[in-house]
Amino acid sequence: MRPSSTPTGALAPPRLIPGRGQLPVLLSVPHAGRAYPDWLVRLARRGAASLAPLEDPLVDRLVWRAQALGIACVVADAPRAAIDCNRAEDELDPHAINLPPGAGHDGWRVRAGLGLIPARLAGAGDLWRRRIGPAELEARLDSAWRPYHRLLAEQLELLRRRHAEVLLLDCHSMPWRPGQAELVLGDRHGLSAAPFVAELARQTAEAAGYRTSRNDPYAGGQIVAAHGAPERGVHALQLELDRRCYLDPAGRAPGEGFDRSARLFEELARTLGGHFLDRNALPLAAE
Repeated sequence: MRPSSTPTGALAPPRLIPGRGQLPVLLSVPHAGRAYPDWLVRLARRGAASLAPLEDPLVDRLVWRAQALGIACVVADAPRAAIDCNRAEDELDPHAINLPPGAGHDGWRVRAGLGLIPARLAGAGDLWRRRIGPAELEARLDSAWRPYHRLLAEQLELLRRRHAEVLLLDCHSMPWRPGQAELVLGDRHGLSAAPFVAELARQTAEAAGYRTSRNDPYAGGQIVAAHGAPERGVHALQLELDRRCYLDPAGRAPGEGFDRSARLFEELARTLGGHFLDRNALPLAAE
C-alpha cells in the first residue's frame, strides 16, 4: 500500500495476463488494486490505510490456479478508492465529484457512498478532503476505467472468434456477515448469463464444500451488466467469496484456506469452461 509518484489524476493502467484461449473463459479482477498514487493519499482524510477496506484483498493472486489453465485475466491495478471499474460512468456522487446543482445519480450504491468515485464508508465517514473536478474525473476514466472495459471487450471478442459461446467470470470478495453464504453468484437475475451458468457454478461450489446463494445480496455490478449478453453467446457471472474463506484473521494476508479457495476458482473455471466447450461442439439445430 505504498504510495507511488504519478501526476494528479493519472492511475495505473489495467494489466492483461494473456491466456491460450483454449477454454472459452475470461477472468476479471477489478477491485484488488493496491497502487495508491501519492496525490490520492494526500487527498484522503485519513491516509491510504483508510482506503484499503474498499479493496478485495489479494483476489488477483487468488485466481492463479485458474490462470494456470491458460485463461486470460484482466486486472485493475488502480485502487477502487480512486475509481470503481464495477460502476457505470454515470454513477456519480456529488459528495465526491463537483457536479452542477441537481446533477448526480440517485441509485442505492451512490446513496451508500459507493459510486464511480467512492465517497464514504460505513463506520469511517467521508473519505476525501475535497471533491474532485470534471478534469480529474476524466483523467481517472481515461487512465484506468475505460482501458479496463476496453480490454474486457477485446478479450471477449478474441474468444468469440474461436468459440460460439464464452464466459466472463468477474472475481470479487466480500466481508463476512452473519448468515451470509460463502460464495454469492451474481447474474443480474438471469440478465447477464443463461440460468444454467449460475446453476452449474452452484453445483460445483457446493460439491467443494461452499455454501452459496444467487443474487443475494450481490446480483452483479457494471462489469457483468455491460459485458454479459447471453443472447449473443457472451455470459457473465459475478463471484463474491467470503474473505474469511481465504484470508488471515486480520484480513490482509493469505489464510489457511487460501489454496482451497484458489482451487475453487480453478474448478469453477474448469467446469464451466468445459461445459461451454461441450456446448460449442454440439451441431447447430436446423432452422
